[in-house]
Amino acid sequence: MSLQKRNEMVGDGRQQIRIENYTKFWNKDISKEGEADTENRVDSYTDVVNGYYDGATELYESAWAPSFHFCRFYKGEAFLAALARHEHYLAAQMHLRPGMRILDVGCGVGGPARAIARFADVHVVGLNNNEFQVRRARGYTKRDGLERQVEFVRGDFMKLEELFGKDSFDAVYAIEATCHAPTWEGVYGEIFKVLKPGGVFGVYEWCMTDTWDPSNQAHADLQHAIELGNGIPEMRPRKLALQALKSVGFDIQHAEDLAERKDDVPWYYPLEGDIRKAQTAWDYFTVWRMSWSGMIIAHGLLWVLEKVGVVPKGTHDVGEALRVAAVALVRGGQLKLFTPMYLVVSKKPLGS
Repeated sequence: MSLQKRNEMVGDGRQQIRIENYTKFWNKDISKEGEADTENRVDSYTDVVNGYYDGATELYESAWAPSFHFCRFYKGEAFLAALARHEHYLAAQMHLRPGMRILDVGCGVGGPARAIARFADVHVVGLNNNEFQVRRARGYTKRDGLERQVEFVRGDFMKLEELFGKDSFDAVYAIEATCHAPTWEGVYGEIFKVLKPGGVFGVYEWCMTDTWDPSNQAHADLQHAIELGNGIPEMRPRKLALQALKSVGFDIQHAEDLAERKDDVPWYYPLEGDIRKAQTAWDYFTVWRMSWSGMIIAHGLLWVLEKVGVVPKGTHDVGEALRVAAVALVRGGQLKLFTPMYLVVSKKPLGS
C-alpha cells in the first residue's frame, strides 16, 4: 500500500470519528443559571468545525455549490451567477489588483478562491483547517488548471502569524468563515498581523442583528438552532464584529449589512423550498431539494447510504442538523434577527 493511500485511510478514519462525535457538542441540557452550555464548544472549536464539515461538505456540494455561502439575488438571476457576483463584489470593494497576494481565511473547497483569482488576476492562498476540504479544493483547482494561481494550506486561522509570518499578504478576505472562531478579536488580530501595512481585510460575517434579544427565549432558541445546524461554537451580535475589528487596530472603510437592502428576492429564498420562487429553470432542482418532498427523499437516501457504508456514520445526523439550520436561517432572515452578509472592509494603518 502506498504512503499516500495509507495517509488517506488514516485521514478518513479521523473524519468518521469527528462526524460521529459532532452532536455531542450540542448538549441541550440547560445549566442551573439557565444558559445553554457553549463553553465546551468554544474551547473545542476545531473539533466542532471539523466534525461539522467532515459530514456536511459533500452535502453542501451536491445541494448548493462549491462556494459555501449565501448572496443577494436580482430578479431572474441564476443561482450560480448570483454566487459569483457576491464574490466579485467583495473583490471590487477591496480594490484587489493584478499580482496581489491574497489570503482566503476559511476557504472551504476553494470556490471563491478560484473565482476571485480569475476575476481580479491575483494569487490566492486558501487556508482551511479541515483536511478533507483541502484535498477536495486541490483536486478542483488542478482540474481547472489554476494550480499556479491558487494554492491551499491546512492550518488554524487562530495561528496565522505562526503559519505565514508578519506582513505576508497584500489583502485578506473571509466569506462566512470567521463566525467559527472562538473569538472575533482572536481571529481578526491574527489577520491584522499577517497583513502588510496598508493592506485591506474584507469580510462577509455571520451575525445576529441588533433586533436579536438574547433574553427572548424564542430568539435564544433560534440562535441555538443556527449554531447546531452550521457548526458554530457561538453566534454573536453584529455590533461586536465592528468593535472587535477596531479593537485590534483596523480602520473601518465601509460597513453594511447587505441583507438589509430592499431586494425583491430575499437572500434565503433557496432554503425556503418553494419551487414557485425558482429564478430560472436551472435553479428549480436546487430549490426543490429544500422542499418537504426533496428533504424526505434526501434524508432517506442518506440513511440508506450510511447503513451500507457508502458515507461515514453520523452523516445522516449532520444532514438532519442542516435541515434544522435551513429552517432557522429562513426564520432568522424573515424576522431580521440574523444576517450572513454583514460586509466590512477595513484597512491596516500604514504606520502599523
